[in-house]
Amino acid sequence: MMTEGDAFRVPLIIRGKIIEENSLVHGGRGGSVAFAAPDVAAFAEGLCLSNPDTLADLHALSVAEIIDYLEELGQRLPLGRNGWIEEAFRLSCHTSGLGPDILQGMYKTLDRQLDPVALREVADAAIGIDYLDGWVERRLHDGVTARVRAFGARAVHIVAGNAPGTSLLTIARNAITRGDAIIKTPSNDPLTAAAIARTMIEMAPDHPLTRHVSVAYWKGGDTSVEERLYAPRNIEKIVAWGGMSSIRHVAKYIQPGIELIALDPKLSSTIIGRDAFRDEKSMRPVADALAMDGGGLNQEGCVNARVVWAECGTDEAGIAQLARFGGMVYEAIQALPAHLSGPAVRMDARLAEEIESLQIGGADWYTVIGGGVEGSVVVSHTDEPVDFADILTNRVLNLVPMDDVATAVDAVTSYTQTIGIWPESLKERLRDSLALQGAQRMVTLGRAIGMPGHGIQDAIEPWRRMCRWIVDESHGDV
Repeated sequence: MMTEGDAFRVPLIIRGKIIEENSLVHGGRGGSVAFAAPDVAAFAEGLCLSNPDTLADLHALSVAEIIDYLEELGQRLPLGRNGWIEEAFRLSCHTSGLGPDILQGMYKTLDRQLDPVALREVADAAIGIDYLDGWVERRLHDGVTARVRAFGARAVHIVAGNAPGTSLLTIARNAITRGDAIIKTPSNDPLTAAAIARTMIEMAPDHPLTRHVSVAYWKGGDTSVEERLYAPRNIEKIVAWGGMSSIRHVAKYIQPGIELIALDPKLSSTIIGRDAFRDEKSMRPVADALAMDGGGLNQEGCVNARVVWAECGTDEAGIAQLARFGGMVYEAIQALPAHLSGPAVRMDARLAEEIESLQIGGADWYTVIGGGVEGSVVVSHTDEPVDFADILTNRVLNLVPMDDVATAVDAVTSYTQTIGIWPESLKERLRDSLALQGAQRMVTLGRAIGMPGHGIQDAIEPWRRMCRWIVDESHGDV
């Protein structure tokens, strides 16, 4: 049996205080390693910010001062400069669905997420710096003067563990919006947020931004923690990333006074217009771009392509052309650089069974290219995706032929996040229809895994929603 002495240590951090005693041993995602973390139930009362007035120190800071702090923090974070980050990287190599080469690239470039120009841009575009720094006055048509300011909130952030940058993005959003964050870390990345918080403590232990970040690991569903934490007297918002079960679980705590900002699981897809299939020469660059959308970051993100709608035709010639294209995509995925993609760390067992079943008995309906830990491309022979499309991962793409792009548009729902589209003119033609169907992001093919700083995600503005929008009205003397 794994003991505390054998496990990685994950501290509990409460607003600048590091707690390592009273630990419980937990199994990391994948079952190959354990980590020890303090029993959060023993410290739950201290985890809550009982006096909201203590947020005043944050609101005395300007956005410029906050960005300066984050820029300095970023300089201390990259792998090779920071022992806490080194330890988080080592643990993630055991728990993450990403391989060591990909993780190393991510940890080496954490500082890029705190680029001051990008932070200033998103703060102004997604919220408005004037609203963050003070009261913005506007005279209304009826003579009322309205003054509006964006205030921070006390929030629990349930972060996803599919990439270490999620923890850093959460800390940056909390800083810019001047909130008090309790970050619940996931079992597939239990240490990154704590490593960043420890770096903040080393850098500026008494700074308001340091004193308003707490990081804790507890097993989801632990009512001894959650029933005490999720109450309007303690928090105002829950920002939840994660899978369907975790979103459903946390939703039961929503009540008047607590808002849920759900960055819930999504599926992403691709639409490729008919001009891509003119000949071998036209297919090659499109296949290379699709390989990045489907194989980049090992298809671990909501942004990654799964089902690919191809306007090649559903006749015999069209399906044969699509199979040739699928071979190009498979080759391009294998050629992706190691810091961006690699063989599956842990092959999804159900997905492996489904692919094996198609290889054995599905030749009339599907062409399977590849099929092992290196990934695969499944070419449908009809205009229907595989019936396991919702579990595609491990660099597995399903190419679906169609006679008209209307088929792809009709397949979109509010569960669809990103759609990579080729050519650009097709994206411009379809974007309104796709948006009405439920799509949340349309992007140039090959650029799906990048997340520019416009501040929009999952068809909401999470930066803006993390703020509490307060109004002061003046009606004149009465």
